[in-house]
Amino acid sequence: MKYRAWVAKEAKRPMVLETVEVGPLEPEEVEVAVEHCGVCHSDVSVLNNEWGISQYPAILGHEIVGRVTATGPKAKGISVGQHVGIGWNSGSCMHCRPCMSGNQNLCAQAQPTIIGHGGGFATQVRSHWAWVFPLPEGLDPAEAGPLFCGGVTVFSPLASFARPIDRVGVIGIGGLGHMAVKFAAAWGCDVTAFTSSENKFEEAKRLGANQVVSTKDSAAIGKLGGSLDLLISTVNVKLDWDRMIGALAPQGRLHVVGAVLEPIPVAAFSLIMKRISVSGSPTGSPTEIASMLDFAARHNVLPQNEHYPMSSINEAFARLESGKARYRIVLDADF
Repeated sequence: MKYRAWVAKEAKRPMVLETVEVGPLEPEEVEVAVEHCGVCHSDVSVLNNEWGISQYPAILGHEIVGRVTATGPKAKGISVGQHVGIGWNSGSCMHCRPCMSGNQNLCAQAQPTIIGHGGGFATQVRSHWAWVFPLPEGLDPAEAGPLFCGGVTVFSPLASFARPIDRVGVIGIGGLGHMAVKFAAAWGCDVTAFTSSENKFEEAKRLGANQVVSTKDSAAIGKLGGSLDLLISTVNVKLDWDRMIGALAPQGRLHVVGAVLEPIPVAAFSLIMKRISVSGSPTGSPTEIASMLDFAARHNVLPQNEHYPMSSINEAFARLESGKARYRIVLDADF
């Protein structure tokens, strides 16, 4: 079978439209005709081989929404014609301890959708049935794509560590952070947004933040001392981590989902004396993704997107790399 796909031939080069051949559909696989696909910063990282794990040629795109066109004979729970989504992972071993305990996203053999596997910047994409998610009624298919990676990445720590009575901080109001603010507000939390861009203050409040603090204002951060129960960092830049940890309440938690490459320095006594936790997580398990989609549908939580035709994929990547996107980019299939 042949697909049309935008292919990254090598690092840091524009993608080109090609016809690619794929083998027979595996027994537990599902094939999806792509309608929309978000552009995540992880796509940029893989395109540019920033993590040193990219495999070329690569078909990127892992925030996928489309309709099921075929299912293997052993695929379960998915029907031809369903509107579905696929995220960062498109498979896992299904027999290791993490998989058997419901943490398939922590499987050592989890298959990233865009590394050694064809992603969603194509006419079709394939995935193991356990990583294909029916889209709930009420979620706009054209806008829902970024929920399947960015959305669940910030929803997971909220579902794991936050209560509706908690005070939650979100560092960074960008592709991840703006969804974290929306989810935390819908969760019932008092939300403090942290951003280095003063032109985002009012927008952060419209997204659901109760107050906004500049990450450059150490004095303002200091005034928050001991007030936040959970602080989610969505950025990949160096911060005043001592100040940030100082803003946490006793038994508070700093949770990292932004792939900052520099080490995060933490003084032991700042953790010990208030029993502070520091943690991190990747996207989410299939159960977490399904729960996130249900919550998003019930509370009308959707990302704020800019749309491009998929034929403008290289322009869309340039827009994302410029830092000017507000706040996610979705490519609409126009093959």
